[in-house]
Amino acid sequence: MEDTKIIELFWDRDEAALKETADKYGRFCFGIAWKILANREDSEECVNDTWLSAWGSIPPARPSILSAFLGRITRNHAIDSLRKKYAAKRMDLHMNTMVDITDEVEDINRQLAFSLDRQMEEKELIRLMEAFLGGLSVKDRDIFMRRYWHMDSIAEIAKRHGISESSVKSNLFRARKKLKKALMRERYFV
Repeated sequence: MEDTKIIELFWDRDEAALKETADKYGRFCFGIAWKILANREDSEECVNDTWLSAWGSIPPARPSILSAFLGRITRNHAIDSLRKKYAAKRMDLHMNTMVDITDEVEDINRQLAFSLDRQMEEKELIRLMEAFLGGLSVKDRDIFMRRYWHMDSIAEIAKRHGISESSVKSNLFRARKKLKKALMRERYFV
């Protein structure tokens, strides 16, 4: 089913929207949750929370890209779940890695949240992020997106690009600095 029809089902408060969404985006959202949580039950719960959040958000939201909308919700639920796990028990190696990523993502989110606090409209933020990502090379953009959207580990990214892990870390550090400069240039971050 087309995304526009699924969104219309949400707007009509038709519960078929949930089934259609799960059929079309269930594997996609589960993959996002799995990358962060590495636990089947937690990932399934996260995906179910995503459907509930989507039901509560549409309307009033009318996402232009349903997959990105659902992916963002899933990622946020998974990060919240990881934080709860982290607070409740001792970290293992996977959680250690994910906490590192979430710290980096939180740094980016703080920069963006500050921008939003300064009354930056969502469309302006999208324009700024598109310009930032468009200004990166294809390789740098892929590294940035693999880390901060797909939540890939440094090792996975290094293997994907045939470079060392330290090169990936340096690349990400430079990209975060470029993002900060872009926000400062637009006077959305001080």
